[in-house]
Amino acid sequence: MNSYSWYLKFLILVSLLLIPLSSSASPLNQESQAIESLLNRLDAKKPSSSVQESAAKGVLHRLLPSHLSSFEFNIITKDVCGGSNCFRIGNYKSSSRDSAEILIQGTTAIEITSGLHWYLKYWCGAHVSWDKTGGAQLASVPKPGSLPPVKNEGVIIKRSVSWNYYQNVVTSSYSYVWWDWERWEKEIDWMALQGINLPLAFTGQESIWQKVFSEFNITKKDLDDFFGGPAFLAWARMGNLHGWGGPLTQNWLNRQLILQKQILTRMVELGMTPVLPSFSGNVPAALKTIFPSANITRLGDWNTVDGDPRWCCTYLLNPSDPLFIKIGEAFIKQQIKEYGDVTNIYSCDTFNENSPPSSDPTYISSLGSAVYKAMSKVDKEAVWLMQGWLFYSDSSFWKPPQMKALLHSVPFGKMIVLDLFADVKPIWKSSSQFYGTPYIWCMLHNFGGNIEMYGILDAVASGPIDARISKNSTMIGVGMCMEGIEQNPVVYELMPEMAFRSDALQLEDWLITYSRRRYGKAVKQVETAWKILHHTIYNCTDGIADHNTDYIVKFPDRDPLLSSKFEASEVNQMQKVVEIPRTRRFLFHEKSSSLPRPHLWYNTRDVLRALKLLLDAGNELSGSLTYRYDLVDLTRQSLSKLANQVYLNAIAAFRDGDAEALSVHSGKFLQLIKDIDKLLAADDNFLLGTWLESAKKLAVNANELKLYEWNARTQVTMWYDNKKNVQSQLHDYANKFWSGLLEGYYLPRASMYFTRLLKSLKENKDFKLEEWREEWIAFSNKWQAGREVYPVKAQGDALVIAKDLYRKYFT
Repeated sequence: MNSYSWYLKFLILVSLLLIPLSSSASPLNQESQAIESLLNRLDAKKPSSSVQESAAKGVLHRLLPSHLSSFEFNIITKDVCGGSNCFRIGNYKSSSRDSAEILIQGTTAIEITSGLHWYLKYWCGAHVSWDKTGGAQLASVPKPGSLPPVKNEGVIIKRSVSWNYYQNVVTSSYSYVWWDWERWEKEIDWMALQGINLPLAFTGQESIWQKVFSEFNITKKDLDDFFGGPAFLAWARMGNLHGWGGPLTQNWLNRQLILQKQILTRMVELGMTPVLPSFSGNVPAALKTIFPSANITRLGDWNTVDGDPRWCCTYLLNPSDPLFIKIGEAFIKQQIKEYGDVTNIYSCDTFNENSPPSSDPTYISSLGSAVYKAMSKVDKEAVWLMQGWLFYSDSSFWKPPQMKALLHSVPFGKMIVLDLFADVKPIWKSSSQFYGTPYIWCMLHNFGGNIEMYGILDAVASGPIDARISKNSTMIGVGMCMEGIEQNPVVYELMPEMAFRSDALQLEDWLITYSRRRYGKAVKQVETAWKILHHTIYNCTDGIADHNTDYIVKFPDRDPLLSSKFEASEVNQMQKVVEIPRTRRFLFHEKSSSLPRPHLWYNTRDVLRALKLLLDAGNELSGSLTYRYDLVDLTRQSLSKLANQVYLNAIAAFRDGDAEALSVHSGKFLQLIKDIDKLLAADDNFLLGTWLESAKKLAVNANELKLYEWNARTQVTMWYDNKKNVQSQLHDYANKFWSGLLEGYYLPRASMYFTRLLKSLKENKDFKLEEWREEWIAFSNKWQAGREVYPVKAQGDALVIAKDLYRKYFT
C-alpha cells in the first residue's frame, strides 16, 4: 500500500475519533464495538511473546528441522499492522554468516506460522497437506543458506477478517475419535500453518460431565446409558441418541481428559482461541427421577428403526427451568477449574435438529436468554457460538420472527453464528446478515467423512469476499465445518487462505501454482489436468449437497421390478440425487420406491482426459507421494462412476429378463470392486486397516479392544441400529473407499444381491427382497463384530496399477 493511502486512512481515522459518541449507537456499531472488546480481552489471555515465539519455532522444527536456524520469529504489536492481526515477511539483516536468512513477524504465533507457510508456498514452491492426502512436499525448499530473499522491505499480509474457524461438532467422531497426542500434534501444526485461530475443542468433555453430574447425584451407571460409544460421541453430545456403542470405560474418560489438556495447552501457546462446549440441555434419564418437578421432556425418535428406548429419544431439560442454569454454571466452572481461563467463546446448539416446543418469538427469546445465562453466570464475558444449520435444515420453523427472537435474545456482540453451509446455501443473503448478528462464512463441503473428489472452488474463492464487502456486512470470519477431514486437499488449502485475501482471487493462476507446489515441479500435463478438474469435479454448481451415494458404497436396497423405469444411458446425464432433507441432517435414506441416483455434476469424459494427463506425467512424478495420492483418488473416482453405469446396465438386463446380460454386467460390477480395492491397496492412505488399528491401539484390555473395534467397524458400515430384516436408516452414511472395506464388505454384499437376482431370473420367480435383506444384514452384523486383521502397509505399484486399469476400462 502506498504512503498516500496510509495518510488518507489516517485522516479518516482522526475524523471518526472527533465525532461525538451517540447515546443511541446503531446495533451494528454496538456489535462492532463488542467484537473489538472481545478481541482485546482474548489478546490479554494470550501467553507471553517468548512462549508464542517458542511455540512457532516448535512448528518449524517438526515441519522443517533442517531449516530451524534459517528463520527468525518475532511477535509484534497490532499497531505495526494498523490495528489488525498480520504477519510480515522480510530478510533478516545481520552481518553474521551463520545468522537467520528470513525474518517472519506476527501479532501472534498463529500469524507467524501463517507467514512461514505463506513464504514456503509463494517463495519456495512448497506444499503442506495432511499425511493421508499425500503429506508435505518440501523438496522444493532450497537448502539452508540459499533461501530466496524477499524483495525490498518485505511484505505485510493482514487478515481480512478476524477469525479463521475450524471443525464441525461431528468431526470429532468421523475423523478424530482414535487420535493420540502424536496425531493431534500434527493436526495442530497443520492448523497453525493454515492460520486457524478459532478451533473447536470438544475432546474429553465426557470426563467434565461425569464430575458435574456427580454433583447432582448422577452415578457412573447412569452415565453408561447416557454417553454414546467412542465413535458415536458427537451424536450423544447433541442429544440425538444415548448409549449406542457404549458404555465408555473410566480409562477412556481419564485418558481423553489428559489428551484435551495437551490439546488446549498447545493451542493456547500458539495464540489460538479454543472454543469449548457448554450446556445445551441434554441430560441423563436419571435426572428426571432425581428432580421429578424439573421441566424435562423426551425428544422424538432420531433415525432408529423402531424407536428402541435403549438409545432412542433422549431427554432435554428446558432452558427455562432453574436447574438448567445450575447445571450450565457447574459445567463452565468445572471446565475453568480443569483447563484454566483459556477462552470466552462457547459452542452451544440446543435447537439444532430439535425445534423448540413453541414458535412464539417471546418464548424463543426467553429460551435463548437462559442458554446464554448458563454460560455467563461464571464467565461474565462469555460469547455464544452457534451453528446456523438450523436456519437451513428447519427453515419451515425458523422464519424471520423466530430467527430474530433467538439471535437477539442475548446482548449485542455476545453471539456469533456459523453460516455453516455458505458454500452452497448461504443464509447471510436471506437473513439481512443474520439480523445484525456477527457471523462466520463457513464451508461445509464434506458429509460423513466420505471419500469423493468434490468441491466448489469458485464459491470458496469469491463467496467470503462477496459477503465481507456486501452492504451492512456483519461477517467477522471464515471457517471450515466439514464432517470429515483428510480428503480433497486443494479445497482445504484454498479455504483457510481466504482469511488473508482481501481481493478477488485469480483461481486459474492459483491452481497452476498449486499444482507446481503440490508436486514440486511444473509439468504441463498436470497443469492442464487441473484446469479440467477445476471446471468439472471442482465446479459443482447444481446446489446439491454432496454425499457419496455411488452404488459400490451405497448399494440400493431395491426390488428392481418395483423401481421406476429408467434407461441405463441416463447415468451420464444425472444431475440430481437425494438431497439433505430439510428437517434432519443425517436422513439420507430413500423413502420412495424409485431407484436412487448417485450425484453426478460433471462430464465424465472430460475427467477421463484429466486422468490420462495425470497418467502421462507419471514418469516425471512417480516418486511424489502427493502425485500418487491424487492419481489413486482420481482413478478410483473414475472407476466408481463407471461402476454406476455398469450397475444400471445389470438392472436393465434383469428387467428385460436377459440372464446372460445380467451375468456379464453384474460380473463386471464385482470385478470393478476388486480392481478398485487393488488400486487403493497400493497407497497407505486408503486402507481400512489403519482405521481399525488406530482404534485398537487405544485399548488397555480385552473388553476395550472388542468395544473399540466394533465402534470403528460399525460407524463406517451399518452406523446405527437395525432389525433382522430392516437395515439401519443411516447405513453407509459414513461410507469409505478403503481397501479392505471394498473387498471385505461391499463386494460380498453386492455378490449376494446379484446372485439372488440371477437365481430369480433363471427360476422365473419373484426377487425375494426380504430374504436378501436378511442375508446382507446378518452378514453386516457378523462383519461388524469380526476381528479380521487388515493390512496397514501399501502393496503394489499405484502408477502401474492405475495405468493397467485405465487401459482395461477406458481405452
